[in-house]
Amino acid sequence: MDQFDLDTPPPVPNTDDMRPTDQALIIDGTGPRLMRWGLTVTWDKKPLINARAETLAEKPTFRPLLEQRCLVPMTAYLEWRKADDGSKRKNRIAPADARPAAFAGLTDGDAFTIVTCAPAPAIAHIHNRMPVILDARGAAAWMDGAQSFANARAALHAFDGTLVFEEEEAPRRAQGELF
Repeated sequence: MDQFDLDTPPPVPNTDDMRPTDQALIIDGTGPRLMRWGLTVTWDKKPLINARAETLAEKPTFRPLLEQRCLVPMTAYLEWRKADDGSKRKNRIAPADARPAAFAGLTDGDAFTIVTCAPAPAIAHIHNRMPVILDARGAAAWMDGAQSFANARAALHAFDGTLVFEEEEAPRRAQGELF
């Protein structure tokens, strides 16, 4: 509540790990609420869970949402890295200070999408994109309704702070298992 200057406790999702189409906590101009992760569009059967920061203003899907910005509170996120052996390894990525932060998001009033950008150098080996993680100043700028998107977009960049990551160990094969 302190981190996001909330007067009342926000609703709590029923799971710790959010997946696309799950209900997740967002904070928008109306306050904190649960909302579905992934915008529904007519031209794709899959929900749009991410939106590239670099092209938001150019895309007809996102242009109408540029003034409907939201925060998606987070403590960490999961990203999959493709290992040299072809396997995928799950990485937990978080700000090093372990304080809650927020992703930049856009909402259509029924669902939200998370804005992504090029990765911070410390995690570029894991994936070629990352969610925009906003510090307190960036979150305030992103949510300032008096700011146009043209001004608020300055907050859409790779995280400036230190990120830590932890990769799950590779699955072990049972002794004598054939390849």
